[in-house]
Amino acid sequence: MFLKTSFTTLIVGVFVVYVLHTCWVMFGIVYTKPCDSPKSINCITPFLAGDPQLQLSIYTALRPDAEGGHTLIHKEETFDVNNKFERIVNVSIPKKTRNNGTLYALIFVHQAGITPWQDPRQVHMVAQLTTYMVPKPAEISLITGEDQTQVLSGAGTASTADPPVSHWRTRLTLNIVGDHFLFDKEHLPSDVHRYLRVFQNGKKMVYLPLLFVDELSNRVKDLVINSTSKELPLTISYDSISLGRLRFWIHMQDAVFSLQQFGFTEKDADEIKGIFVDTNLYFLALTFLVAAFHLLFDFLAFKNDISFWKQKKSMVGMSSKAVLWRCFSTIVVFLYLFDEQTSLLVLIPAGVGSIIEVWKVKKALKIQVSWKGGKPTFLFGKLDESERRTEEYDTLAMKYLSYLLYPMCIGGAVYALIFLRYKSWYSWLINSLVNGKLLFFLNTMEAVKHGTVNGSRSYTKMCSLKSEIVQILPGGSRHSSAFNLIYCFGLSNIPLT
Repeated sequence: MFLKTSFTTLIVGVFVVYVLHTCWVMFGIVYTKPCDSPKSINCITPFLAGDPQLQLSIYTALRPDAEGGHTLIHKEETFDVNNKFERIVNVSIPKKTRNNGTLYALIFVHQAGITPWQDPRQVHMVAQLTTYMVPKPAEISLITGEDQTQVLSGAGTASTADPPVSHWRTRLTLNIVGDHFLFDKEHLPSDVHRYLRVFQNGKKMVYLPLLFVDELSNRVKDLVINSTSKELPLTISYDSISLGRLRFWIHMQDAVFSLQQFGFTEKDADEIKGIFVDTNLYFLALTFLVAAFHLLFDFLAFKNDISFWKQKKSMVGMSSKAVLWRCFSTIVVFLYLFDEQTSLLVLIPAGVGSIIEVWKVKKALKIQVSWKGGKPTFLFGKLDESERRTEEYDTLAMKYLSYLLYPMCIGGAVYALIFLRYKSWYSWLINSLVNGKLLFFLNTMEAVKHGTVNGSRSYTKMCSLKSEIVQILPGGSRHSSAFNLIYCFGLSNIPLT
């Protein structure tokens, strides 16, 4: 008991240190030390402090360096850094881009009245207006045969085998730091340094406007398949940004880019983008704290669950069929998530949960695996008298619940087959098992079966069983792990009758 408590205390201590360190790192990101003495030669003054007349010009090109030719699509002749605006323009799509090619946007902020190439003090950024994604498989009616051409062309095959095609980004979000911040050369942040362009003005160093292209605002929902259309709409959004928010956004963009380098798809990265784009920074900080505590509770719940089953030698008072059903339902959910091409952020934990449930089945049924000649042999353990009585109640509960369970599952599957569309028969099967019918009644069956089994006994003090009851609450088995932990600690001495 002392060792378990010490291990839990160690985990909580590491968690507290992690949260405090993260808060300190976040503070270091949003805070920049200003130059103390404005007249010092170490200070870098803003070009915008002189209130220059600026112009915003946006071009399109087939190459990021514009050597292949460029086309002006929009310009703001009286550009005010502090004025927010949004413009919708129609962009002509070159033939190479329509043939699964790439198109870039060249954004310039320069002196008004001249072209960007004539201004030595212009700042510019390059943004990609197209991106490559695997098209989503078409959904068809398996009964009526609608969209039959898509069926014949293999719409039911896995989309991962299809080549990526060019998609159009319908939004271009631009920002410029509106603060007249004085940088100190000796404390210049590395993340801002790559966006900083300076020039010598007498004895002073002056930095040009900090132009930033917000890639986090490019969401999957904003993408339209790049068809044979010769013109596509582009929404140009501009707003000023604070220096602290700019630094935070740079770090988040770099983090998303790193995930994509590790194999995360555009869809995976889009879910992470939604965390930052769809919420304000204060709510995001609160979300981080809640997610951090949920991660801690999730880990401790997994630890408690595995420890309980690792030490368990008898299935007296517990339903072995409930363990089987939960294993089956968890695997079905995993297959459903895989079929829907869910993000790896969700798919990986679901896969780990499925492996744990399979391990529980091995423990519950007392299965021993032995290898002879490269072939596995499964040996099932024998039940004692108490376990046989438990199995009888288990079978009885299953018998009566099946009268309600099977018709509902079959009826729901038939309804879905007639009125809904799916990518393939496999997709229909997985959706039918998951779509609120089978798994809901399986979880309900667990509670009733446990009540039937344990009703023949005085009470059960097992924390794992209480966690299973809590898992029936809305949110799913693993999403309720925090509640499982609270119930485990708070109800450890309350009998379930």
